[in-house]
Amino acid sequence: MDRARALTRARCATRNGIDLYPDADFPADPYPGAVPPFSFVHLDGHSHPLTFDGHWSVVQAEDGGTELDRWLARHDAAPLAGRVPLLSYGSNRNPGKITWLRDTLGLTGPVVVLRARTEGLAAVWASGFRARDGQRTSVLGAAPGAAEDHALWFATPDQVAVLDRCEGRGDRYRLARLGTGAVHTDDGLRIESPWCYLGRSAIRRPLLVDGRPVRCADLAQAAALTLDGVPAPDDGLAAVTVEGAPHPDEWPAALFVYGTLQPGQPAWPLLSGNAVGRPRAATVAGEVRDTGRGYPALLPGGPAGAPGQAITVRDPVALLRRLDHYEGNQYRRIRVAATTHGNPQVTACWTYAWAGDDAVLRPLPIPARS
Repeated sequence: MDRARALTRARCATRNGIDLYPDADFPADPYPGAVPPFSFVHLDGHSHPLTFDGHWSVVQAEDGGTELDRWLARHDAAPLAGRVPLLSYGSNRNPGKITWLRDTLGLTGPVVVLRARTEGLAAVWASGFRARDGQRTSVLGAAPGAAEDHALWFATPDQVAVLDRCEGRGDRYRLARLGTGAVHTDDGLRIESPWCYLGRSAIRRPLLVDGRPVRCADLAQAAALTLDGVPAPDDGLAAVTVEGAPHPDEWPAALFVYGTLQPGQPAWPLLSGNAVGRPRAATVAGEVRDTGRGYPALLPGGPAGAPGQAITVRDPVALLRRLDHYEGNQYRRIRVAATTHGNPQVTACWTYAWAGDDAVLRPLPIPARS
């Protein structure tokens, strides 16, 4: 039994067969607030635990669960493919803060929050204080050798716009694509270049005490209030500032192909000009089947490994627009975790999964031996 299910059995309430936790279980004060020790989707003042078994699911009181994208669709919300990964290292991963964002700034819809492990990064105390309650806030800084637990919002563009107002984007913080360190979700997926709010003004730069930043993991809010120091000249991070609203198609900049889009196949010219580097043999969870129409279809999830190739691309937004038209409504575009041969690193890729009736599919023919 995984962490989410174990904790759910122990403490949570149940509504309509779905396990959930009220905000009161995770106090927002003192800053940065208590954080659920599991991934969750937040709605109506409650956190619904998530579990991963080939895909993310909302935990139910009974064994099993509801696939997250299906759950989101029932709430008229964007699927994971319509959201961007945004690293949260401060109060935005606290359920009560999410409700505050709803009540105060008009945040709407389910908020998907996945646990994340960071390396080479740390939440450190900032030079200034939060205006609404005088508590010292945190910022992200480079921390070679450090490993910490944080979270990733998978946020819609509208949700990012609310966070922009909350964080004072362009004044106190800047929104950037992070290049320093490593970020992994609980399912082992490496999140390349996540979006992140980084300190911009002097009051949101790391506080240096005796010449060094102070990690939030080492000192609680009460003691942090009494710190005396000076703002650091910068946060030590390699990050590219983002202009405008993020587009979900920007991430990831990689594609998993398994049929006519592969090198040497009829549709390869559609993407060959956008490819960067050499295609890499890879597998994703699922099974490739025969449509009987001269091209295959991917059924994602399950224990099997579907073979194909992972391809890094230069401009995913433009490419995916072209490929969406090519694939048509028989396929749906999703993100998958791809394992490339000879590399234990699991990376995110776009791919096209079958959207029609599974019953029309059949096993791929076994090639005849010569």
